[in-house]
Amino acid sequence: SMASAETDQTEALFSLKSYHVSEELGFILPDPLEELPPYYQPWMDIALRIPELAQSHELRSRINKMPLLSSNFLQKHKELRLAHLALSMMTMGYVWEEGEKDTILPRSLAVPYWEVSQRLGLPPIITHADAVLANWKRKDPDGNLELLVSLPGGESARGFFLVTLLVELAGVPAVKNIPTVINGVRCGDTEAVARGLEIISRSIEDMTDALKLMQVHVDPSVFYGIMRIYLSGWKDNPCMPKGLVYEGVQTAPMRYSGGSAAQSSLLHCFDELLGVKHEPKSASFLIYMRDYMPPLHKKLINDISLQPSLRSFVQQQDRKDLNNVFDLCVKKLLALRSYHINVVSRFITVPAARARQLRDQNHNSDGEMISRAPTALEERGTGGSSIMSFLKTVRDQTKDTLLLIWP
Repeated sequence: SMASAETDQTEALFSLKSYHVSEELGFILPDPLEELPPYYQPWMDIALRIPELAQSHELRSRINKMPLLSSNFLQKHKELRLAHLALSMMTMGYVWEEGEKDTILPRSLAVPYWEVSQRLGLPPIITHADAVLANWKRKDPDGNLELLVSLPGGESARGFFLVTLLVELAGVPAVKNIPTVINGVRCGDTEAVARGLEIISRSIEDMTDALKLMQVHVDPSVFYGIMRIYLSGWKDNPCMPKGLVYEGVQTAPMRYSGGSAAQSSLLHCFDELLGVKHEPKSASFLIYMRDYMPPLHKKLINDISLQPSLRSFVQQQDRKDLNNVFDLCVKKLLALRSYHINVVSRFITVPAARARQLRDQNHNSDGEMISRAPTALEERGTGGSSIMSFLKTVRDQTKDTLLLIWP
């Protein structure tokens, strides 16, 4: 009958509804909770003061005295997300406050952190989903944003997380139009595909413009010398080769990668939609990073990858306007990746070279922030990748997705 054919048709449509993705905010958690039930006050009392407690070297002793609380009174998704954020920030502070000394994460932090992580399907380490997607509030009616929880690094830490949030926000129209493109390909509607790609290309360009605010709000020496340390993980990290012991969870140490923008679902979605093929080593790192995303966001990326190929569709249609708008998307993605390389060189490569120079001149006595950063982390991104070669490979593979190679 007509009716049943119609319901089949609507069911077949690709939609963002089942993936915890919002039309207004994309992957950003809408209106995160700002406080936990009163029972969890001992956590929040510490979590909201991490920068000052780390500065005065009291953070570890405060966490060591923390009572072991049950995670059973956390019920709603947003409660779990705020708990994961608070426990993540406390964990990063605890591990890195005294530099690279052997540490065990104490039971009162490790056990509830593990339980909350298991319930959310997130790892027990800070992720992009915590520090950026679930870490904001509106400061005033004008919509100015503020962080809920921060790490050492003052205004630069605030700037780093909020600018990253603005990049996510700029990508929302693109996310919203992924179903438009997928459904257009399925129904052979070239107009819809072209319209969706047009919006996606503009949105990616807006992401690059948002990323340009990084140099306005973040001081490279603070990022390099302080924040990068606090965002570092314990997998492929020479400072903690075996990983971290989560007391009361298991006796053997566990290894997890640090926070990284490779954990943002945005570019993963664009790569799958446009058919960007990464070379094996980069691909495996990127796919591994998906385990650090909320499970439904990871599922969305995977489901996009299972759709009929957009790139083949565009090639088969062989229409100049469609080819052009597809390539425009790829070029905007390329421009975003190139600009990001530029940011990384300013925030990691240049300060690393300066740190080496200072060390060679033996100027450590001048207390330069940069030179105190662990040498082992010099050329690494916070996610543990050897940053420049990885980013350049990813950029070059993006180039290969273009249909037409213009001179």
